Parts: sequence; structure tokens; C-alpha cells
Amino acid sequence: MDSNMISIILAFVLYLSMMVVIGMRYMKKNETSSDFFLGGRKVGPWMTALSAEASDMSGWLLMGLPGVAYLGGMKEAFWTALGLVIGTYLNWLIVAKPLRKCTVAFGDSVTMPEFFTHRFKDKSRVLSTISVILIIFFFTIYTASGFVACAKLFNSVFGMDYHLGLAIGVAVILVYTILGGYLAVCATDFIQGTLMFFALILVGAVMVVSLGGPTEAMARVGEFGQRAMSGEFGAEMQAKFTANQHYGIVPIISALAWGLGYFGMPHILVRFMGIRSNKDVALSRRIATVWVILAFIGALIVGSLGTVYHLPQVLSPVAAETIFSVSIQSMFPAFIAGIFLCAILAAAMSTADSQLLVASSAFSHDIYKGLIKRDATPAQILTVSRIAVLAISAIAFVLAWDENSSIFGLVSYAWAGFGATFGPLVLLALFWRGATAKGATAGLIVGGVTVILWHNLQGGIFAVYEILPAFILCLVATVVVSLLDKNKDSQMLAEFDAYRKLPD
Repeated sequence: MDSNMISIILAFVLYLSMMVVIGMRYMKKNETSSDFFLGGRKVGPWMTALSAEASDMSGWLLMGLPGVAYLGGMKEAFWTALGLVIGTYLNWLIVAKPLRKCTVAFGDSVTMPEFFTHRFKDKSRVLSTISVILIIFFFTIYTASGFVACAKLFNSVFGMDYHLGLAIGVAVILVYTILGGYLAVCATDFIQGTLMFFALILVGAVMVVSLGGPTEAMARVGEFGQRAMSGEFGAEMQAKFTANQHYGIVPIISALAWGLGYFGMPHILVRFMGIRSNKDVALSRRIATVWVILAFIGALIVGSLGTVYHLPQVLSPVAAETIFSVSIQSMFPAFIAGIFLCAILAAAMSTADSQLLVASSAFSHDIYKGLIKRDATPAQILTVSRIAVLAISAIAFVLAWDENSSIFGLVSYAWAGFGATFGPLVLLALFWRGATAKGATAGLIVGGVTVILWHNLQGGIFAVYEILPAFILCLVATVVVSLLDKNKDSQMLAEFDAYRKLPD
């Protein structure tokens, strides 16, 4: 083993050790379920903003999105990024303050299923049960994408067996999530978000300067595209670049529709619920928006310029998602490269830990305490939460076992699942007094079924990203059934009116 590899390994060991230490540090601060799941609603604006964006972007920002841009999908990558920037800003602007206020007003809700139960006065708990099922289903898929990113990173950097890298990544994530809970997740996400941000910006800047500046760099990318379409770099690359030349209105709409997902992402919404005060939201919104814009610019530059930066080396379509890690290793001294490579690990971990925490809290709080053992103590709920983290991780581990898994593909499916089921419900719960439990239940079912069916159909209208039709149908179903529901709860209406009058 040469000195360069030893330096990179040292950087990884230091980083992973720091994550575990943070988990142990916050372990003693989890005295109640609210502490474990929301940090006691005492998290400041900087940590809230960076934690939200780090958990949002996951490994697909540093691997999936650059990989799409590398394979001639600059148009797809750009429109997707634009949709996500708009969605990020609107989510902070429209949802953050009302959600924190509403979750406190309606039973001091700790989880999204619990919030739906309290907001819609669902005594049957059918709504929360369906919500938990959807959370566990889609978060297991989403978590698997983070595990895949960890495994691909270890494989590309160390030449480590994919499955061994998968096991190491999962083990570290489990340790600090189970020990530290929400505060540990936010603290680690803050560090991870900062590392991701500077890594993307610096790598992108080095590429631009190395290629002679923005104008020269883009000219060389255009030349590479022409060579790729001529078949010089293989049939698969030729097909990718050729298809990108015919990027029409349907793909653009589908890419922009990614922005709808934000209104329904439990691991992002929970950051709004846990922020210290609504007075901190404006600052968090500005931090988050700037972070997202600059991070996306960096990711698009790395993916698109990576095609010519590494010539004559050309990555295969399967290896395209490693363009960021390959670039880092060629640019920097070994130890510095190791630190920046940890940004990819950070991206994967920051999302996986948040999703595991939200999914386990939904099961322990809304199924175990809500249905199985109503008199469960806080200690019992914490124990069940930690067991749930292990169980969900085990399933995600199995889903991630296929080393040909696409990070972007896994994230796309799960993103649509949450955005199209919870998104319309969150908006209606916050802004429409007429929404009812029956309407919300109908919306969840219609949205979830539409995503699953649409995702598995191809051609024609089914080329549209499933989040858009499912979001619309969920919204329509919730409104129609709510209007038809004659048994509106007078207490619910009174509480909603009182909540709307509360100051921010």
C-alpha cells in the first residue's frame, strides 16, 4: 500500500471517527422522545438550514447529478436543478413557519403522521397508519440510495469490494444515528453540509481554471459532445448525447416537477418543526437558498466539464456517477483529496441518517405507541425506535446489494413517492380549514398508488415524471372527498381558526 492511499485512509478514519464521537456526545441529551426526534425544538438557524439541505441532497448531488451531466444530460441536470432550487425556496417561504406553528398548536406533534392525526382529528388512526406505511416504504428505497453511494465511493477510491464498502458505510451511519438521535443528526449534517459545499465549489473552480476559463471550457465540452455523437466513445455514450439533443417540453416539465417534492419530504419538514423559533426561519431560508444554488452550480460544472477534464480517459455509463471522486483524486494531494472525498460519504450519510430517524420515529411513535402500546414510556419508545432503525437499515441494505443500482434512479422514485402523497396534504392541512381525515386518507391512497403504477409504465404520457400526475390526483382526491364529507369535526375547525390567528 503506497503513502497516498495511507493518507486517504487516514482522512476517512478521522472523519468517520468524528461522526461516531458526535453521536456519543449527544446520547445523554435524549431524555424524551421529543429530544430524540426533534431536539426539543431548540435547533438554531444555521444548523437547521445546513442540516436540511445536507439531508435533502444526499449522495445524488455529488454522484447522481454529476453523472447525469457527464453522460450528455446537461439539459436534464440543469432543469432538474432549477426545479429543486425553486422548490427549496418556496418550501422555506410558504411551509416552514406555518408548519412549526401548526405542529405545536395541534397536540405538539413530533412526527408527520402524528401531525396528520391531530390536525384532522382522525380517531381511527387509519390516516397515521397509511402515512407510516408510505414513510417506511419510500424511505427504505431512499435510504438504499445513500447506502449505494457509500459503497460506490469505497469501491472507486480504495478498490474495495462493493459489498464490503456497503457494510462499512451502513455500520457507521447506524452507530451515530442510534446513539445520538436528532441532535446528533443535525450536528453531523451541519459538518457534512459545509464539507459538501466547499468540495463542490472548489472542484468546479479548479476544472474551469484548468480548462482555460469558462468560454474555452464550454467550447471543449461542445467539441466532446460532437465526438460522442459520432460514436467515437462507444454506442452507449453516443445514444446518451444524441438523446440529449432532442430534450423536449415533456422532459423539461418532468425535471421542473422535482420541485413539488419538497412540500412532502418528512426528513426536510421535520427541520422546520425542530427549529428554535419562527423568527429564525428567514435567516435559515437565505442560508439554505444560497447553499443550494452554489452547490448545484458546482455539481453541474463537475459533471459537464469532467468529460474533457479527464481526456483521454472516458468513464463508462456505469462508472459515470464516480466522476466527482475521480476528479478529486486527480486534483489534490492525497490527504486533502481524502478530506474532500469524505464529502461524498457525508452526502450519503446526511440523508440516510435523517431518513432512518424519521422512519423509525414514525413507527415507534405512531404505530407502537399509537396502536400497540398506548401507555408506552419514553424509554420504551426510544428502544423501539432504535430497533426500527436496525430493521429498516437491514431492508435497505438488501435493496442496495446490487452494485449496478442507480443512485439517481432510486432517489427519483422515492422523491416522487413522498412529494405526491404528503405534499398536497401538508399544504391543505396548513392553509385550508375544510380538509378532513377522510379526504386526507383518500389523497394518500390515490397519490401512493399513482406513483407506483406510473413508475412501472412506459411510453407516451407515462414519460412524464410520476410526481406530477400523482401530486395533482392526490390534491384533487383530498379536496373532492373533503367537500363530500358532511361530518366535519367542529373542534377541528375551531382549532384551525385559532391556529391561523396565532402570531408567528
